[in-house]
Amino acid sequence: MSEQNTGDQGTYDVVVVGGGAAGLSAALVLSRARRRVAVVEGGAPRNAPAQHMHGFLSRDGVPPTEFLATGAAEVAGYGGELLDDEVANAEKNRETGEFTLRLASGGQLTARRVLVATGLRDVLPDLPGARERWGADVLHCPYCHGYEVRDQPLGVIGGTEPGAVARAVHVALLLPQWSADVTFFPHTMEPTRHDLDRLAARGVRVVTGEVARLAVEDGRLRGVELADGRAVPRSAVFVAPTFVPNGDVLTALGCETGPDGWVVTDTRGRTSVPGVWAAGNVADPGAQVISAAGAGSTAAIAINADLVEEESAVPVAAR
Repeated sequence: MSEQNTGDQGTYDVVVVGGGAAGLSAALVLSRARRRVAVVEGGAPRNAPAQHMHGFLSRDGVPPTEFLATGAAEVAGYGGELLDDEVANAEKNRETGEFTLRLASGGQLTARRVLVATGLRDVLPDLPGARERWGADVLHCPYCHGYEVRDQPLGVIGGTEPGAVARAVHVALLLPQWSADVTFFPHTMEPTRHDLDRLAARGVRVVTGEVARLAVEDGRLRGVELADGRAVPRSAVFVAPTFVPNGDVLTALGCETGPDGWVVTDTRGRTSVPGVWAAGNVADPGAQVISAAGAGSTAAIAINADLVEEESAVPVAAR
């Protein structure tokens, strides 16, 4: 449903950067509010490797590509413009308050408001087999994929990055709800005594030693191999990737970030730069597809209210 459009098309009420769940949800609300909206769809969504998405009421089990195609068609049906392009740079005109977004293809867009919904990227553990089976039987979210691997031998691999360590233990504590056979591989991390006691209380087996690779045979994960030669058969493995926001547009516009490197927003997605909002995984690494869509809707309503406030402002001389 995308169309290539790289010329200067005048001023849009809103340019949405990112065509995932958050971006398309926002564009749908704004297009139905009869705003002039362009969506710069960008690259492949984070969940592109997955065959199905789950936990989205009425859309459970739908392939991500189908979900996004349906959403794009709905936006287009209300007059929203879909651009198969990426934003290379963005800046704000301090005099007019408008935004100029330069596209990778060479064109540019002008907008009164900008919503950034570019998501995040997952940096996986540097293990042979991890990238190859990512989204199939190498997973990260029990709520997204746990039911599909229920009652199977499952593994969780730890790491050394601080956030990843906490997430790995958290996932290992969750998984016994889906399987009675869960093994935690600390890999290069050192779990605390408290962590080990909690894992034991949940019936999680702990296998120490550095992981060498994930064994893949005949297009399927077969197990976890350790550096000392031991092999532990597993049907699926959960890892704790490092989440990195795709925040280049927000950085270019000067939006404030917190100590953790993520953009600072209010509850409706407003950033520190007037006229710029952020929604979905670019602002909230824990957002599921359904909550990202909700955040996009919330931001869209706030953006429209902001535009109405601007349009209804009475000049001082007329008061």
